[in-house]
Amino acid sequence: MRDICVIGLGLLGGSVLRSAVAAGRTAWGATESGSDAEAATVDGYDAGTDVDAALRRAAERDAVVVSAVPLPAVDEVLRRVAAHAPACVLTDVTSVKGPVLGSVRRLVPQARYAGGHPMTGTAESGWAAGNVALFDGAAWVVCVEDDTDLAVWSEVAALALDAGARVVPLSASAHDEAVARVSHLPHLLAAVLATVGGHGGPLAASLSAGSFGDGTRVAGSRPELVRAMTEGNREALLPVLDEALGMLGATRGSLASTGGLASTINAGYQGMRTLAEHRDAARTEVLVRLDAPDARDGLRALGERGGHITAVADGSVTGQVA
Repeated sequence: MRDICVIGLGLLGGSVLRSAVAAGRTAWGATESGSDAEAATVDGYDAGTDVDAALRRAAERDAVVVSAVPLPAVDEVLRRVAAHAPACVLTDVTSVKGPVLGSVRRLVPQARYAGGHPMTGTAESGWAAGNVALFDGAAWVVCVEDDTDLAVWSEVAALALDAGARVVPLSASAHDEAVARVSHLPHLLAAVLATVGGHGGPLAASLSAGSFGDGTRVAGSRPELVRAMTEGNREALLPVLDEALGMLGATRGSLASTGGLASTINAGYQGMRTLAEHRDAARTEVLVRLDAPDARDGLRALGERGGHITAVADGSVTGQVA
C-alpha cells in the first residue's frame, strides 16, 4: 500500500488521515491551521503546519497526495504540489470536480491525477469533526477521464475502499451534474427554507419540528464552504436550479388558480419512491479488466447506472450494478 500525504486536516482531510492509518498505511498530514495540526498531534497522528515539507516527503516516498482543502484554496495547494511533488499520484476530496480537473491540468500537468469526492460529511468542521468511520458505506466518486491512468485510478480507488466507502467511477462532468441535483440544489433550498422560517420569528422557532429540521439541516454548514461548492459548480447548477424554479412556479400557479397541489406533491412522492427503488434494486456482480481497451467506458457506464466498485485486485475491479 502506498503512503498517504493529506493536505488539509478539517472534517474530510482529518477523516482521510485517520482511516488511512487505521487501514495500516503510513500517513501524515499538514495544514496551515495551527489548532488543527496541534489537535491531530495530540491525538497521536503525524501532523504539522509545514505543507511544503509534507509534500517533499511525499515526493521522496512516492506517496499519494490528497488535497483536502476547500475549492478556493485548491489552486494554492496545487502550486505547492507543482513546486515540491510535481509527478506525484494526486487526488482530492473537493465537492466539485470539473474546476479541480482544469486546475490540475493547468498547474500540475505532470501529476498522476484521479479526482475524488466522498459523498458524506456533517455541518461541523475542523479536525475535531472528523472520525475514522466517516466514510463507512458512503459513495466515494473516483473520476475516470479519457486520459486517466487506470493504474493511478486503482490506487485512489483502493484508498477509498480502505476507508470503507463504495467507489463510484464517473467522469468529472457526470459527477458535477449529479451533485448539482442531490447536494448543491438542496443546500440552496435549505438556505431559502431557513431564511423564510427565520422571518417567522420566535413563534416559528417554537413550532418548528421534524419537517423543518430535515429540510434545513445543511443550512447550518459554514457559509464559505457552501458558497465555494455551489458557486464553483455554477455551470451544472444553473440548469438544475432553473428546473426547480420552473416546478416551484408551476406549484405557485396551481395553488393560486385552483387551490390544488396534487401534481407537485404526487410527483415528489413518486420521485422518492423511484430513488428508493434504484437504491434497493438487486445487484449483479461484474468484472472490469483495467487493461481492456474499453475499460474507461466500462467503469463510467457502471457508475452512471448507479453501480459501484467493491474490490480492486490483480489489474481488474469487481463491481455491483443493477
